[in-house]
Amino acid sequence: MNWQKITLVGVGLLGGSLGLAVRQRRLAARVEGFVRRSASIAECEQAGAVDAAVLDLKAAVSGADLVILCTPLAQMRGLTEQFLPALQRGAVVTDVGSVKASVVAELEALVAGAGGHFIGSHPMAGAEKTGVSSARADLFHDAVCVLTPTTQSNRDALQHIGEFWKSVGAKTLTLTPELHDDLVARCSHLPHIAAAELASYVLSPVHPKEQAQLCANGFRDTTRVASGSPEMWRDIALANRKNLGRVLGVFIEDLQEFQHALETGDAKSVEEFFEKAKQRRDNWSPQNNSPSSE
Repeated sequence: MNWQKITLVGVGLLGGSLGLAVRQRRLAARVEGFVRRSASIAECEQAGAVDAAVLDLKAAVSGADLVILCTPLAQMRGLTEQFLPALQRGAVVTDVGSVKASVVAELEALVAGAGGHFIGSHPMAGAEKTGVSSARADLFHDAVCVLTPTTQSNRDALQHIGEFWKSVGAKTLTLTPELHDDLVARCSHLPHIAAAELASYVLSPVHPKEQAQLCANGFRDTTRVASGSPEMWRDIALANRKNLGRVLGVFIEDLQEFQHALETGDAKSVEEFFEKAKQRRDNWSPQNNSPSSE
């Protein structure tokens, strides 16, 4: 489906990458972006992510047949409430948020009340760098994008959103919002918590100054995502706190079991710990060759 106008509410890494992909593939007659700072207008247009960037949210949304929320989770409801008076009837609204149950619960009814259709989306793609200057047209190539419809979802809107994500290179997977949040708590949110704690602990100034000099590729690879936006990850952790708290508890228990094996000199258990991890990752790795990460 070719869209007449796509509006990106927020033009950072994800919004900017979507804009680049849409314009490169000519999927819309026009792409506009809503930004909060005057300086961002020139940045977005120079990057080629939009045809125009504006500070007026309602003007950005007016006439759009597809609106994509690309902001931190905590901002989505407020911004949606602001632009609803300008939303054209029949328009489709989606998002790129990493938590779905709360977003869908808040936005589906709001958008429906204005005559539009909301379909939750979560592209499993991203990077530790932020801002439109880091945007890439191929960011979504071979990435999985989860769609989270409900029993109230418009079937045509769901089909159009699925086609949209495929047209920018993604592979779609349909899950309930609740199952999505349970799964990403383990594979996306927990790794960020682990990376953040590892970076914070190892690079703490209480350690000898030589500590940082010994941090090589293994440390760099393991902690890469700790450089992500603190605001974004604050919102994600709090929005999915029930699931994240549960899986964090299991993770801590597993580490405590490993700690006990170390303390008791249980070589068999220590080796099994590493062997199980190697086997599971090696079995998974050939199926996951996507350059994107979330």
